[in-house]
This record gives sequence, C-alpha cells and structure tokens, in this order.
Amino acid sequence: MNTKSTMNFSRRKFIGTSATAMAGLTVIPSFAVSGLGHIAPSDKLNIAGIGIGGKGKVNLKNMPGQNIVALCDVDWDYAKPVANTYSKAKQFDDYRKMFDKIQKDIDAVVIATPDHTHAIIAMTAMQLGKHVYCQKPLTHTVWESRQLTEAAKKYKVVTQMGNEGHSDDSVYEVAEVVQSG
Repeated sequence: MNTKSTMNFSRRKFIGTSATAMAGLTVIPSFAVSGLGHIAPSDKLNIAGIGIGGKGKVNLKNMPGQNIVALCDVDWDYAKPVANTYSKAKQFDDYRKMFDKIQKDIDAVVIATPDHTHAIIAMTAMQLGKHVYCQKPLTHTVWESRQLTEAAKKYKVVTQMGNEGHSDDSVYEVAEVVQSG
C-alpha cells in the first residue's frame, strides 16, 4: 500500500467516524440536552390557564417552552395582553365549556381565579385526569382540602399549590429571628 492510499483511507475513516458521531448527537435523549434550554416536543405539556388576567399571567410566563393551548377568563378586557401573548391558544369565558370542548387536548391546568373558585375548578380538572397547579388558597375548608387530596390519589394526577410568597428565604429568616427571641 502506498502512502497516498493510506492517506485516503485515513481521510475516509475520519469522515466516516465523524458522520457516525454527528448522527449519534441527533438521537441523544431529551434529558441529556434539557439542561441546555432545549425541550423536546414530546416533553412539552399542553397547558390551559384558567384565570389569566392577574397572577395567572405570571404563572403562564413562568412556563417557557410549554404549549399553552387554552386560556379561560371572564374578563377579556383585563386578560387581553395574555391572549395576545398566547395568540394560538383557544379562548373561553367558562372553564366548564373549555373542558367540554377540548379536554382531550389538555394535560394540565393552571388555576389563578378568585379564591372561592379554586377548589371546584381543581376538582373538575382532576376528575378529568388533568394535572393541577393552583394558586393559594387551595381551599377554604379542611374538608375541601381532604377531598382534593383524595381526588389527586384516585385520579393519579400531580398537583401543586402556589405558595411562593411563603417559601422565600426572607420568610425563613424572619421565622428564625422570631424563634430566637
């Protein structure tokens, strides 16, 4: 074998190895690149925002990369900026109508409606098998709270209540000061 053919073989081998390596990069599982800010389409949730004018707007903004598929609010004048931000999302003024029409397209709901409506909307969503993020207060009675806990277990859904205002470091620091006298 002469030097020229050895060089060609090495060059071919290099190109083949490089092509194989590049192909391998295209099939890396999504969890391996999620730290880079990429979310694979199969890892995105289809989320419905219920009560989107105030705190709901902030909640949706804190879900970058997810599919916001539905928006529900009773005051569309107040909620218009959110509707403009998520212009592809379907709009509703009644969460029951939203669930009737597109529940199959929704994986999870974000509830930030007036306080007295949280429990009933959360229960409805759970009964439909939807995961729930609900602003505080979750309920107004211990009984309601227990009912939602049982529903989450029964329907095997993930739930979370927004209590970020009470989980900040400054809250713990104040508690330490008070407890230390």
